[in-house]
Amino acid sequence: MTDDASPDLRASDADRERVAEVLRDAVAEGRLDMEEFEERLEAVYKARTYGELTPITRDLPAAGAATPTPVSFVKASAESGGWASRVVGGEGSSSGGIAILSGFERKGRWTVPKRFSCFAFMGGGEIDLREANFADHEVEINCVAVMGGVQVVVPPGVEVVVRGIGIMGGFEHPRDDGPAEPGAPRVIIGGIAFWGGVGVERKVTRAEQKRLKEQRRQEKLEHRRSRHELRQAVREDGHELHRAQLEEWHELHRQRREERRERRRGRRY
Repeated sequence: MTDDASPDLRASDADRERVAEVLRDAVAEGRLDMEEFEERLEAVYKARTYGELTPITRDLPAAGAATPTPVSFVKASAESGGWASRVVGGEGSSSGGIAILSGFERKGRWTVPKRFSCFAFMGGGEIDLREANFADHEVEINCVAVMGGVQVVVPPGVEVVVRGIGIMGGFEHPRDDGPAEPGAPRVIIGGIAFWGGVGVERKVTRAEQKRLKEQRRQEKLEHRRSRHELRQAVREDGHELHRAQLEEWHELHRQRREERRERRRGRRY
């Protein structure tokens, strides 16, 4: 693990696959037997943080090379200009939105003012901040929804404070994705929802979604290649895997894949 990687940081599927690869190499080299391999592999897919992953390969020679490296959204953001380049000051490009028996959208490249007000009566609106710039480090979005709804989409790393009041309606709080990132703006969402609702959710950009999809595809290809190499290495070493053990190993991987799919569906919805 790198010096700046906290053991409390959440591990990704890619991190777990890298550690699993070390275990596959170890069993192929005879450093682990199948029982140890299965126990450690199960621990890998149960791990949630770097601190839980690190001990699994600590006694293996390749552990240092395969120790997970945290993927920092802050670093990615800095490479593309960083939050500093998105807090531009000045006036917003839109100060509000109205939806009366209709709808409105604010999405793509636009500048969020210090105060954005919107009203939805038997209609709906979408305020997407994933690609937006911000007029200030703290912006306020005031929503009034009467028998209608407003959906606010924020990127990871942005601090969100929900202060709205629901009367036979409600304000949804976003899922907690960790502390706010350095330099990220603070978004305060207030107002009132009467027989309506204001939803808030975190999503990555479409470009990031596409990148993650391609990354998962590459991980699957790498996983298949690793399984093939493991079988080949075991054959070359003259070891034979018992059929029941092999079937159990495949079943374990199938279950882990299903669990990861369920987690992704949960994050997506």
